[in-house]
Amino acid sequence: MPQISPDTINAVLEQLKFNADGLVPAIAQDADSLEILMMAWQNKEAVRASLTEQAGIYFSRSRQQLWRKGESSGNMQQLIAYRFDCDKDCVVMLVKQTGAACHTNRRTCFFNEVQSDKISIIFEPL
Repeated sequence: MPQISPDTINAVLEQLKFNADGLVPAIAQDADSLEILMMAWQNKEAVRASLTEQAGIYFSRSRQQLWRKGESSGNMQQLIAYRFDCDKDCVVMLVKQTGAACHTNRRTCFFNEVQSDKISIIFEPL
């Protein structure tokens, strides 16, 4: 991903529609397989940091601060593309994921699958 200009970052921040808490849902998707890895939240600061640093950077609602994906685990996300939907209220971040995306040490956070007679865990920890 080429470096994003400050003017373009400002244009993104002006267009995105943040909720009453100042957040927008951000879906991380594997850039190669297109597998959905996780969903988190971004505030304006996280959007700016993600686009500037070209990394998965989110806002932790529980800690009320930015968190860089992988800062403690080493399971980083390199930002490949940043997209938002037609309503401009949800983003998709195409990323190159190093290691597990989920805090349960699974490749994806979406490992529970509804089947006809049960809910199954379809991915085990790495």
